[in-house]
Amino acid sequence: MNAVTYPKGTVKALSRSLRIYHGDKQRHAAMDRLYGAFLGPGDLAFDVGAHVGDRVSSFRRLGARVVALEPQPGAARVIRLIHRRDPLVTLVEAACGDHEGSIVLRINSRNPAVSTASAAFIGAPASVRGPEEQAPSEEQAWDHEIAVPCTTLDRLILRYGLPKLLKIDVEGFEAHVLAGLTKAVPVISFEFTTMRREVAEACLVLLETLGPYRFNVAIGDSQVLELGEPASAEAMGDFLRGLPGAASSGDVYAILTG
Repeated sequence: MNAVTYPKGTVKALSRSLRIYHGDKQRHAAMDRLYGAFLGPGDLAFDVGAHVGDRVSSFRRLGARVVALEPQPGAARVIRLIHRRDPLVTLVEAACGDHEGSIVLRINSRNPAVSTASAAFIGAPASVRGPEEQAPSEEQAWDHEIAVPCTTLDRLILRYGLPKLLKIDVEGFEAHVLAGLTKAVPVISFEFTTMRREVAEACLVLLETLGPYRFNVAIGDSQVLELGEPASAEAMGDFLRGLPGAASSGDVYAILTG
């Protein structure tokens, strides 16, 4: 595997991420409204696939403690710089999956937001990827592979406690992450894409084994829940299957009832 030496374009790509994810105050306000329904001061949140930490910042604005997982050295460095003086942010430089040990991370050095441990995701067209990930096609090249530590959600919970909210955004690897969880977390969000809807359906099945969840969804980067009331896993599966391909991606929210 290649050493962690990125082309010059990596710095430019991370700067683009910072502008998009940290530079929009209206987006921040929408994000805080969304997560404010689930998180409050003193609560614990896990951010799995933190990238440059925009969700970390939102969770902190709400007063929550945060454990952030980010295996990419460049993105992890950004989080470290932004939150280095905050004792309520813990950065874990590791991937998350269904086993402990190590895993191969495929790095898109010009567009790190779409780096992934999922070989299937790499085959998805750029049109299904999120707001910042839709870079020019010439930038969609996974040109590095690195071995990174891999942990599980159960191990993180054992070490840091049960979170009130768990956010997962790992570019097509979401079901593998949930396969490493055996405890019901009150609120779980995971990214979906219309290109690989089967990943979302696998996540719904896994969540049904953990507890009585109901589901809602935010399309794209809207930060707004679509449904007036949370729906069953079956209804959410139908909703996702019925989305046009142009919907691209979004986040499913699983809310534990009772």
